[in-house]
Amino acid sequence: MKILITGGLGFVGTQLSKRLLEQGHQITVVDHAPEPRPYTPSQVQYLSADTTRPGAWQGAVSDQDVVVNLAGASIFRRWNAKTKELIYNSRILTTRNLVEAFPSGRVIHLLSASAVGYYGPSGDAFLQEGDPPGSDFLAKVCLDWEAEAFKAADKGARVVAMRFGIILGKTGGALGQMIPAFKRFVGGPLGHGRQWFSWIHMEDLLGAILFVMERENIHGPANFCSPNPVRNETLARVLGKLLHRPTFFRTPGLILKLVMGEFGSVLLEGQRVFPGVLLKNGYSFRYPNIEKALAEVLG
Repeated sequence: MKILITGGLGFVGTQLSKRLLEQGHQITVVDHAPEPRPYTPSQVQYLSADTTRPGAWQGAVSDQDVVVNLAGASIFRRWNAKTKELIYNSRILTTRNLVEAFPSGRVIHLLSASAVGYYGPSGDAFLQEGDPPGSDFLAKVCLDWEAEAFKAADKGARVVAMRFGIILGKTGGALGQMIPAFKRFVGGPLGHGRQWFSWIHMEDLLGAILFVMERENIHGPANFCSPNPVRNETLARVLGKLLHRPTFFRTPGLILKLVMGEFGSVLLEGQRVFPGVLLKNGYSFRYPNIEKALAEVLG
């Protein structure tokens, strides 16, 4: 199949491109870097573009079989007005421009990223795909992001909104932020530590994308996360155990908010999310438990 990936040089896109090439697919990657990375496979066709703007890159969309939309600025930074605008526009404008390039009357399978942040801070509530959105900033981003993606259905596309949990992988993401603190003996729970942490191992994320890609009966929202979310204090305890570091250093919530701005509040809250659609359709998780997942990531 011919597959286009927006944000294809990022944390997920880099791994997904390699996996799809191994299966014999033709891959086109669109990203904002002037050139592909040194580690980008030579078989990948690369398009450099600012996807928040219409442009020549849109011409590559119409003859694709599958489009995987992963573009979006990282949320793992201090939030201010400018950062929040970047987080929002990089997702909503890219998706809008992408869908505008879809031809009418031809079935293209659009797998568009979203996040479990869709549900907003939810305490101990057990959340599945049919539950309503939250009302905070990230929920608003996800709601608008998905709305732009689902407009492709009006043109005949099959659309899946992939609500990612926190991705655990070897080359970055949340663990890239956390592990250095633990190695410096200052790792531990964030705030009270009771907030839920919905996560997914990179191998399962890639596996679930391929699973959904091949099953045309799946459409609409789908939670991409382990069936076993954990509390933040459990994550810290397991990570400390595997790194042979203590976890008694607890970051006070006030300090976290001062350092990270509004994003600090997000880290002190969470969602307890269940992958109902994936499990109902028969996806089998390779890493369903946090200790096994972290042990593999840490090698």
